[in-house]
Amino acid sequence: MKLEIRTPAKAVYFGEVSLAQLPGIDGLFEILEHHAPLVAALQKGQIKVETKEEKETLTFDINGGVVEVLGDKILVLAE
Repeated sequence: MKLEIRTPAKAVYFGEVSLAQLPGIDGLFEILEHHAPLVAALQKGQIKVETKEEKETLTFDINGGVVEVLGDKILVLAE
């Protein structure tokens, strides 16, 4: 699935991932392929992703934001 992480200043990440873990306001949650459509608020914390091809784990620190999952695309608008 495609993941895009953006801040007001720039695009932080764009690529294919097999898993994304996000800091929701009610706690951590994960998104896998074929996830149901979702819009959720995010709190300060870390986004952890596993890249699809390299199976590499990447982390991104955020200060909050929102996430939208639609189809096999994840869009994170982060602070």
